[in-house]
Amino acid sequence: MTSRFHILVIAAIAFGQIVSANAATDGAPLEGPMTLPTMGSHLVVSVVDGDTVVLDDGREVRLTGIQAPKLPLGRPNFRTWPLAMEAKRAMENLAVAQMFDLRVDGNDRDRYRRVLAHLVGPDDAWLQGRLVEMGLARVYTFSDNRRLAQALLRLEQKARQARKGIWALPYYAIRSSDPGRLSEDFGTFQVVEAKVLNVAKVRNRTYLNFGDDYRTDFTLSVDRSARPLFDEASLDLASLEGRRIRVRGWIKDFNGPLIDITHPEQIEILPQ
Repeated sequence: MTSRFHILVIAAIAFGQIVSANAATDGAPLEGPMTLPTMGSHLVVSVVDGDTVVLDDGREVRLTGIQAPKLPLGRPNFRTWPLAMEAKRAMENLAVAQMFDLRVDGNDRDRYRRVLAHLVGPDDAWLQGRLVEMGLARVYTFSDNRRLAQALLRLEQKARQARKGIWALPYYAIRSSDPGRLSEDFGTFQVVEAKVLNVAKVRNRTYLNFGDDYRTDFTLSVDRSARPLFDEASLDLASLEGRRIRVRGWIKDFNGPLIDITHPEQIEILPQ
């Protein structure tokens, strides 16, 4: 039986409602994938999950800049994330049997030897942008793959405000800085919104603290090696004291919940 979800996806494809790689996402123009170097064009023949496809030459491509809900894919004791199958089906409808230009932002391989690329299809349709716009992926960047973060973040904001896809589910809800709640999320990727209480430099690291007790409260940690990227972005970490921010990353258990920050695109400064 064809679900309402699949009908909507097919309709979107039929009417070409896919984010253009050249157009601004909304408001001021932002950098798009057509500004990135190309690795050539290939046919997508199959889909692994909501953010990974297989090309006609056998290579796997991990769509950089996003993270879709995950499937076990043979991993023992791995529980399927909500909407993982829906994300995979959407990817199949959008990508299979289509030619895509592979655009590279920084490193072009991950540790599993998968190709890392932005995929641009017919009529400059940007696959990453469409998945984020549908609420079937979150923005997920690295220090060496982050050039299109602002365009993706803008699309994510719109999807979240409309409660599309994952943003309608508590599993993906934005977290507060409550350490008791975040302690349930150790080992997971989360988006957190909270006010920075203070900023402190300790030896080679800068810490953004969200509570009075650094041993138990939520903290962000920025290694000295990441500071050039913040300088390049004109983001003074000390200026975030007293500001409300949205931050994303993997929750670690280190003197309470902690996220390691490696690049400025992990932090969004929210209105006062």
